[in-house]
Amino acid sequence: MSNIQEIPPDEATGLLRRLFDQAVQRSGRVWGIVRVMSLNPPVLRSSMDFYRAVMFGYSPLSRWRREMLAVVTARAVDCFY
Repeated sequence: MSNIQEIPPDEATGLLRRLFDQAVQRSGRVWGIVRVMSLNPPVLRSSMDFYRAVMFGYSPLSRWRREMLAVVTARAVDCFY
């Protein structure tokens, strides 16, 4: 849990509800990195669009290399997401 105010998934409505539902469809839950942006659903939507473009869009790097870079970077900065 972060120190940033969050809207719990069971209280989400409108765009936020749809984004949370999509998160559950993708990974079975609403991860903290998604919940922490819950007060600003348009920013959350843009962040998820950016993530999908970076991880799944065209790139000279293979998908597994992109995942590896994400893991190594998270570990280097002690990020537990």
